[in-house]
Amino acid sequence: MTITPIQPWADASSDRERPTVLLVDDEPVNLALVSAALGQYGFDVTETHNGEDALHMLGEWVPDLVILDALMPGLDGFETCRRLRARRGLEDLPVLMLTGLDDDASIERAYRAGATDFIVKSSQWSLLAGRLHHMLRAARTHQELVRSRARLARAQDLARMGSFDWRYRPRLPVIQGLEWSAEALHVFGYTSDEALSLHSLLRQMQPDDRRALLITLRRVLRHVFPVAMDVPMRRAPGGLRIIHVEAEPEFGDLGQCLGYTGIIQDVTERHLAEDSIRRLANKDSLTQLPNRRQLQWRAEKALEQARRMGHRMALLLIDLDRFKKVNDTLGHTAGDELLIEVAHRLRSCVRHSDQIIDGNIDMAGVRLHRMLEAVGRLGGDEFVALLPEIRQDSDAERVAQRMLHALRAPVSIDGQDLIATASIGVALYPRDGHSVAELMRAADVAMYAAKERGRNSCVTYTPLLSERGREKLELESALYKAIGRQQLILHYQPKIDIHTNAMVGVEALMRWDRGSDGGLVPPGEFIPLAEETGLIITLSEWALGEAARQAAVWRDQFGFDGAVAVNMPSRMFLRQDLAQLIDKTLEPYGIPSHMLVLEITESSLMQDLERILPILQNLNDRGVQISVDDFGTGYSSLQYLTELPISELKVDRSFVENMAVKPKAVEVINLIVSLARSLNLRVVAEGVETLPQASLLRSLDCNIMQGYLFSRPLPGDKLAEWAMTHLQHMRPDGARTRPSLEGNAKMHSAGFLF
Repeated sequence: MTITPIQPWADASSDRERPTVLLVDDEPVNLALVSAALGQYGFDVTETHNGEDALHMLGEWVPDLVILDALMPGLDGFETCRRLRARRGLEDLPVLMLTGLDDDASIERAYRAGATDFIVKSSQWSLLAGRLHHMLRAARTHQELVRSRARLARAQDLARMGSFDWRYRPRLPVIQGLEWSAEALHVFGYTSDEALSLHSLLRQMQPDDRRALLITLRRVLRHVFPVAMDVPMRRAPGGLRIIHVEAEPEFGDLGQCLGYTGIIQDVTERHLAEDSIRRLANKDSLTQLPNRRQLQWRAEKALEQARRMGHRMALLLIDLDRFKKVNDTLGHTAGDELLIEVAHRLRSCVRHSDQIIDGNIDMAGVRLHRMLEAVGRLGGDEFVALLPEIRQDSDAERVAQRMLHALRAPVSIDGQDLIATASIGVALYPRDGHSVAELMRAADVAMYAAKERGRNSCVTYTPLLSERGREKLELESALYKAIGRQQLILHYQPKIDIHTNAMVGVEALMRWDRGSDGGLVPPGEFIPLAEETGLIITLSEWALGEAARQAAVWRDQFGFDGAVAVNMPSRMFLRQDLAQLIDKTLEPYGIPSHMLVLEITESSLMQDLERILPILQNLNDRGVQISVDDFGTGYSSLQYLTELPISELKVDRSFVENMAVKPKAVEVINLIVSLARSLNLRVVAEGVETLPQASLLRSLDCNIMQGYLFSRPLPGDKLAEWAMTHLQHMRPDGARTRPSLEGNAKMHSAGFLF
């Protein structure tokens, strides 16, 4: 039989691999003819004569297609196909049964054996090739479908997601007619072989949740709308699980609802994460009370309801008395334990509720705004009590007195009984303000008034408090909290030795940054207030520690070995434990005592010289330097200069400013410099702002200066940048250069100080 050459099948392009075919036939002539014909149509054919050899070859190699002769000695095509299908990996291999039989029984037998298709032998090779290419395309499509399903199943498993089909049958109960995908069964912890009915799922729910779900399902079927809901399953294996359900209705040709098709997903972890985030966002981590954010939300909602319903509300600001001493003496762990106990006692004094976290209070009911009542923690040792509805003003005062009484009982911490007292300020709506900010401000003023009256008391805000100095009370109250809120900062102004062009020290100057509440407060406003209220001691202790820390940072950054001068009030020098305080402050940072200079004004020094002198001597013995600030404006007694262990005199800026207009100011400075030199003391000129001032001071042998000519007071990190930029002009031999003042002036005008 002659085979006419023909064009390859259209699906077998030249740039693709030729499909491979295993041809099995016991007749050599048929084998040769079919093999040659298929080669013409773009197939690579491998031949074998019997089923046994074919199965052996399929154990080592898998072709794209298999053609089996139905009738062969030994293993016929039917049995070979059956055994082929039983092998792993060959279940979907396309198999064409080729035979001369065309009866229905043979065709049925071929399909039962697992054949993909059946064709009667003929010389119509194009028909055979077409059938093979069709099988090949179908097989590839099937493989892609299997891969897509596998990827989808894997993605659903990773997402803990599955699908379901709910067919609505009017004569059957609502909970029947539900079919689950294998992935959906896995979500519920079932295997693919297990049956899962909606009834069994309902048994895993709490009665209230079950009733709510059934009501929803009946409403869905009655009105036919899409479903999107979270279903809590509290009796599921492993505890509470949240299952998210989304489904869309399917409609028949007549518009009737046939059922729902949808997906389910286990969103338990997401809900737990959201709950955790919500708790972190709304709860104080230490006391578990509402935090500032949650208090603000509650207060605004309570104020809105009070305005709408015409009743009064109250805010109580509670600040613990002398809480810092607990932290300083017993440590922060003890302080935290005290705050937890205080929070528990304050909470017991009101109808505290944690139920309202977010949402619209109007939907909760007319009087459920009372659930906003709570005690929360603003931060540090500050608490706020919100009373969303009171009948008369005295109700708030009674709650405050109840809190003071609850705090009077001793608190045992580390075997020591502590008494925690508080100062409480009360503000009332609408009398004391119409916004949360106004009420908080009024409560803050009243709370500070309670502290002024001796602490451990309650004061209700009145306009009289504001008239007697509201601004001062607010400032004092804010200053009282400034350290805890980290609002205090130190700026540093360098002291320059113009002979060596070296920074020999810095003066630490305190600043108060109130941020959005008031910006940078000048020292002249808050230092006198701190002196008046006694807070200057706390501020000074903080300044010592911060200066020591910054000196250690500079030492590591650019080798700073100068002295940091810290201004001290006279009452600090009356403390018998001042030397121990200095040691305790310097020790954590490894700073030697000679790197600390304590500055005291001349007038303060002379107020109680006899009591201060032993303290100064003790400090001097430890290496701490003492500097007399504003020298020349006070007593200027030569006797105390010979008696006091001081290291430095600072010429007051008023003399420096007047040098150009008052010749006597030059004589005074000359006298101070000569006196200091004879007593072996350093002299520092303050307030040097111009080049002529610096030149004149240099001519008087006053070589250490500080002022705007060199640098303004800078934050610690900025001063480090300034020092490394302007004080590293070195000769090749390692010695510092000594530029002239005129050269310095040129560099200053160009943006450089030295």
